[in-house]
Amino acid sequence: MHTTSPVQTAPAIRFEFANWTATDPLPRDQTQSLRLHEPEYRVDTIDPMTGRDIKDIGGHPYLIDGNLTIYFETEASRQAYVDMPLDHPNPRLPFPASVEDDRGG
Repeated sequence: MHTTSPVQTAPAIRFEFANWTATDPLPRDQTQSLRLHEPEYRVDTIDPMTGRDIKDIGGHPYLIDGNLTIYFETEASRQAYVDMPLDHPNPRLPFPASVEDDRGG
């Protein structure tokens, strides 16, 4: 009876060194991604007014805002969302708003 044991080779990465750094980046990591954390299009199926998840979006009212589509349970819920006032600081500034004023946070 002849048995073959698996070949034991040294690991390519040796983590026992405290200052180990990767030296060979993968091809995908050699350039900065221009789309990092930026989905092309988003769909939200949770009604923002009621918090309920909409399982079947067919026939439900929706609102498209840029690259985001928001679905609502009812037309009344959608209208309440549209009528909701914005809480934005620009209307209350004592001076004209600039691009730097709208930085969030």
